Amino acid sequence: MTTVLIADDQPLQRMGFAMLLENKPGIEVIGEASHGSEAVRLTASLRPDVVLMDVRMPGMDGIEATRRIVATGGRSRILVLTTFDLDEYAFAALRAGASGFLLKDALPDELLAAIRAVAAGDAVVSPRLTRRLLDAHAHLLGRSGPPTGDDHPQLRELSEREREVLVAIGEGWTNMEISERLGLAESTVKKHVGRVLSKVGARDRIQAVIIAYDTGLVRPRG
Repeated sequence: MTTVLIADDQPLQRMGFAMLLENKPGIEVIGEASHGSEAVRLTASLRPDVVLMDVRMPGMDGIEATRRIVATGGRSRILVLTTFDLDEYAFAALRAGASGFLLKDALPDELLAAIRAVAAGDAVVSPRLTRRLLDAHAHLLGRSGPPTGDDHPQLRELSEREREVLVAIGEGWTNMEISERLGLAESTVKKHVGRVLSKVGARDRIQAVIIAYDTGLVRPRG
């Protein structure tokens, strides 16, 4: 059973999500929060598998709430709810540790699939959309000058092949594309991706893309 906490300051919006999820196989809504601080408190006490987090809330917003929840090191994962697919708030939430984002007008099946994917440890933003999102807000990454290369502590433990895989992840390649372009079996790519995430301290693929940017392995387009 995947447990869900809904955090949104609009009562009708919370009710709508709760109704969508009600009686869905394997999904249980165990709480609702109307602002960020309440989401942090309820997440600590209820320990949901997934928090549906609206980023624009009064007081403590969803970005800060996400940061605080992720910082606890608990199992709860954050699925950000946003109105626009390139919302800079969604970008900030991903950097704060969210495992993906979803448009508020997503179809019920898309919402269910996203919740289940996040609960399973996957990221809910396609590789190319992640890249597009980061490119759109590359100015927020705060990097200038040449790539840092071997001197960056997050890269020191990577083998040459693992570094190639991290670059490919940052470029928005899928596992199948990495397999084809690097001449590796897809099962081998999955193992490399898992080791890369572990070595660079990334919770999921989205965080790995951000790290690829932050360390200078991947540069913004244009």
